[in-house]
Formats: sequence, structure tokens, C-alpha cells
Amino acid sequence: MRKTEKQKMLSGEFYSSRDPELLEMYHKARRLILLYNASDSKDSDGRKQILSDLLGEVDDGVWIEAPFFCDYGVNISIGEGTFVNTNCMFLDDNTITIGKNGLIAPYVQIYTALHPLQASERIHKIQGGSTYKTSTKPVRIGDNVWIGGNTVIMPGVTIGDNVTLGAGSVVTKDIPDNKLAFGNPCKIIKDL
Repeated sequence: MRKTEKQKMLSGEFYSSRDPELLEMYHKARRLILLYNASDSKDSDGRKQILSDLLGEVDDGVWIEAPFFCDYGVNISIGEGTFVNTNCMFLDDNTITIGKNGLIAPYVQIYTALHPLQASERIHKIQGGSTYKTSTKPVRIGDNVWIGGNTVIMPGVTIGDNVTLGAGSVVTKDIPDNKLAFGNPCKIIKDL
């Protein structure tokens, strides 16, 4: 049986992001993001409902400041008590799993999509433009993690429990439990 583009996307194979099923998911997410970002901050029940419709899993006590952005939403799971500050971008072309009691500062970006480095492998000319080879890797973030502002987490990274990532970090490799790490590229500084 032939895999759908969504199945290819979630398994890390090259896929077409312009597939009708994926575009429908994308447009649904855009509608819900627009509603969420325009919602009254005092409307807790309404905001919680929108997040439940948008995200794959959102546990009790999750707070996401607007504006918030993502690709599909359905591939994001956020654990109990996690706080996501303003202007975060989660490109959930594969799964993004965030544990409980996390603190995610403003402008944090989590990426799951990647492309071949060589332009000749990445770009394919088609009538009316170009398409780009895209594949994905999941991102996993443990419990009790604090991610400083303007941090970028790259595809395939796993961050352990009780980790603190300094502001402005570019995380390209896994960070084990109980570490302070920061920098570009992000490096472990010490045990916590």
C-alpha cells in the first residue's frame, strides 16, 4: 500500500507539503491560530477550547501567550503546567513533545522540518515555480525545562528533564537531564 504524504512526513521521508490533505490541515491550523491570537485573554474557557482543537494534546494548566504560531498544531503535545510565552513558533511537521512544568520564553522557535543542503538536491523546478525536498525529525523536550528567549531548537533534538537553556541558544544536539547549556551552537556548561 502506498504511503500518504502525511505518513511520509511523520516517518521522516521526503514528502510534498502541498499535498491536499496537508494543506487542509494547514488551513485549519491557520484558522484556529487566528482565533486564538485574537481571543480575549480573560476568556479562559474559549482559549482552552481553541487550543484543544488546535493541538494534539494540551494538558491542564498549559498557558500559551498570544501570538503563537505553528504549522499544523496536531503534532504538538504540551504537558501539564507548561507556560509558552509570546511570539513562539513551533514548526510541527513532525511531533513536538513538551513535558510538564516547562517555561518557554518569548521568540523560541522549534523546528522539525529540514531540507537537503545542496541546492541541486533541494530545489526541483516545476511548471510555474519550484518545489523543495522536505523531510522531518521529531523534537522531544522533557519535564521542568526552561528555554531562554530567542532559542532555536533544531530537528531531531531531544532535551532531557530539568534542563535550562540560555537565551539565544541554537540547539543542534541532544542535551541530557539536569544540565545548563547555552550558546551557538549550544553547549553543556555544567550539571544542575
